[in-house]
Amino acid sequence: MSAFQYVSDEASLNALVAQYKQSKILVLDTEFVRTRTYYAKLGLIQAYDGKTLALIDPVALPDLAQFWALLSDPNIVKLVHSCSEDLEVFAHYGKCQPTPLFDSQIAASLCGMGHGVGYAKLVETCLGEVIDKGESRTDWIRRPLTEAQLSYAANDVLYLYQLYPQLEAKLSAQGRLAWLYEEGERMTLGRLADPDLDTAYLKVKNAFQLTEIQLAYLKVLAKWRLEKALVRDLALGFVVKDHGLIALAKKQPKSSADLFKLNDLTEQEKRIHGKDLLRVLQTADLVNLPELVDVLALKSGYKSAFKAIKSCLVELCEQHDVPQEMLGSKRHIHEFLQWRWDKQQGDLPAVLCGWRGEIAAESLAKLEV
Repeated sequence: MSAFQYVSDEASLNALVAQYKQSKILVLDTEFVRTRTYYAKLGLIQAYDGKTLALIDPVALPDLAQFWALLSDPNIVKLVHSCSEDLEVFAHYGKCQPTPLFDSQIAASLCGMGHGVGYAKLVETCLGEVIDKGESRTDWIRRPLTEAQLSYAANDVLYLYQLYPQLEAKLSAQGRLAWLYEEGERMTLGRLADPDLDTAYLKVKNAFQLTEIQLAYLKVLAKWRLEKALVRDLALGFVVKDHGLIALAKKQPKSSADLFKLNDLTEQEKRIHGKDLLRVLQTADLVNLPELVDVLALKSGYKSAFKAIKSCLVELCEQHDVPQEMLGSKRHIHEFLQWRWDKQQGDLPAVLCGWRGEIAAESLAKLEV
C-alpha cells in the first residue's frame, strides 16, 4: 500500500498547502459519485508533489479555499490524467481551473503512444506496474473509506508523478510540449461560466424536429427544467426527460386533462410537475420566435464536403505523425464546415488555431466545400 497522509483537519491542510506552494509539479485527481445529481458529489481529492502524497477529505473539510488557490498558481504544473470530469469538479467546488495543465492522456496521444490510453495501461507500458482499478465505482461519500479505496486513490497519483518525466522528455524531443500546454488551456476554456438558461433548449435531443412556435415552448420548458435541476441538484433527466419536453412542446396541453393524456411523460413527472409545466407553457414568447435549429448534417452536400475535409486531414495526420482524433475528429470537421458555410462568421474553428492551424490551415483554405 502506498504511503499517504490523510488530511481531514484544517491544521494539516494549512501545512500541506504551504509545502505544495514550493512545488514545481502537483499531481491531482478526484474521486466522486454521480448518479442522480446535476453536479458530481466530491468524495476525495488526491494530490502529490513527489514528497507528500495527500488524500484530502472534502467531507470533513468543506472549506478548501486555500487548496483551490494552488490550482491557478502559474508556477506549479498541474499533472492529471483524462481530466474532463475533474475539471467539472474544480469548477463547481473550487470556482477555479488548473493552469498550467499537463494531461498525461493527451501527452501520450501527441507523442505517438496511442489515443485515449487509460491510466492503468499507460502505467503498465511505461513503468511495468500493474494497478488494480477495481475500486473506481465504489461509494466515495460514505465514511469511513476502506483501506482498499484509500490504496486505490493513492496509486492514482503516485504513478502519474513517475510517468511525467518520460512523457515530458518525449514531447520535448518532438517539439510538442507547447502543443500539450495549448491543449490544457483549451480544455479549461468556458468551464467557469454559469449554465446558460436561455440556450438550454438547443441541447434537448431532437429539438431540430420542431417548428419555430414549438421551439418557443421548448425554450421556456428547457429553461424551467435547468433552473429546477440546479436548485435541487438533480440530473436533468430526473426532472423531466428530453422526449417529455419535446412532446410538451409539440402538443402544448392547456389543462391537466390534456397533460395526463401525454404518454411521453411518466406518471411521476405528471404528478410532481404537472401544474408547473402548464404554467410554464403559458409563458412562451410567441412573438419573438427562436430560429429553427440548423442541423448541418441534414444539408445538401454535407456528406461529400465532410469526406473531402476528412481526407485532407487524414493525409496531414500521416505526414505529421499526429493521431487523427487529435487533428481531424468528427467534431473538428463539423465545426470547420459550419464555419465555412456560415461565411466564416464567428470564432475560428479549433482546427485553424494554434498547432492545428500550423499544420492544417493552408491545406484547408484550398478546399472547395
